[in-house]
Amino acid sequence: MKTTNQIIIPLIVLLAAGMVLFTAQPLFSQHGETVSERVTEENTADNMAVATFGAGCFWSIEALYDRFDGVASAESGYAGGSKENPTSEELSRGKWGYAEVVQITYDPKVVSYNELLELFWEVHDPTTLNPQGEDVGRKYRSIILYHNEDQKRLAEESMINASKDFEDPIVTEVVSLKAFYPAEQYNQDFYDNNQNSRYCKTIINPKLKKLKKLGFYDE
Repeated sequence: MKTTNQIIIPLIVLLAAGMVLFTAQPLFSQHGETVSERVTEENTADNMAVATFGAGCFWSIEALYDRFDGVASAESGYAGGSKENPTSEELSRGKWGYAEVVQITYDPKVVSYNELLELFWEVHDPTTLNPQGEDVGRKYRSIILYHNEDQKRLAEESMINASKDFEDPIVTEVVSLKAFYPAEQYNQDFYDNNQNSRYCKTIINPKLKKLKKLGFYDE
């Protein structure tokens, strides 16, 4: 017959091993390395701020903001949907209401949120909610996802001012950002990596040229 110590000691060892394995397990979302999180100003460096906009295909919007003075980075991704931790396939298809967006990290000492909004109204047609040129579908909708109440107020004020420049009413959504999911790697820096593609030549290049003429970029 086994002694009490012969029974208890192995049990303790097994329990300890189980705890180590449990705590060592990495936490992954359903779509691999993409992490869902509520993005706030506290997630950035002390001197930086974050804005999130959707204005058609993110290839175009990322390239346009990435060249704006004061912008540290522009990352393509998905936001505005209803399901937590969707898969990459669901995100790319715009399932669960997700939109293609760009999350912008910027230095507010160099460029203001209002200036980012001024560019937003110029890079797309905010009077057509879903279609933007040849990009048609709800995932291409015009949307501002605010990170705090100040951004919400500024977005709403900016929309009122911008409406004077359009014959049709602006239909842009202004909603709180719940989660941002970075897009697949091949969707990042698309313009820089594919400048000879038809999309870059026919869609992005004309927008860059227009914005340069309007004075948004230094020549």
